Amino acid sequence: MSHRFPLPIRFGDLDSAGIVYYPRYLHFCHIGMEEFFSVVVGLPYAELLAKHRLGLPTVRTEAENRRPLRYGDAVELEVEVVRVGTSSVEWRHRFWLAGEARPAAEARIVTVLVDMATFEKRPVPDWLRERLGKI
Repeated sequence: MSHRFPLPIRFGDLDSAGIVYYPRYLHFCHIGMEEFFSVVVGLPYAELLAKHRLGLPTVRTEAENRRPLRYGDAVELEVEVVRVGTSSVEWRHRFWLAGEARPAAEARIVTVLVDMATFEKRPVPDWLRERLGKI
């Protein structure tokens, strides 16, 4: 299951070369995960943290930049759950420029479900697994 939404590239996202500063891609990926939770899972990520006392810190990242993104580019971010393991979730984030057949950038991120009180990993509960679209 995936979700795609507009991602504005703001002036503050750029480096001195006028392109998106590479750490911003990871920030955008987290924004994408939060968006996915609100729209697809039907649960704001903040509520997962506060009400359910569960979090998904990142344990692995991999990114490939194929084409620079610039201020004002019409970009869409596509977020997809690739796999749900016992306690992990693997995400794919693709950055699409309008009219392009191939994503400008792509990232794969693995998160692990943890108890927010202890930061010990927890199995992904069935209700969350179902909402992530990976039963």
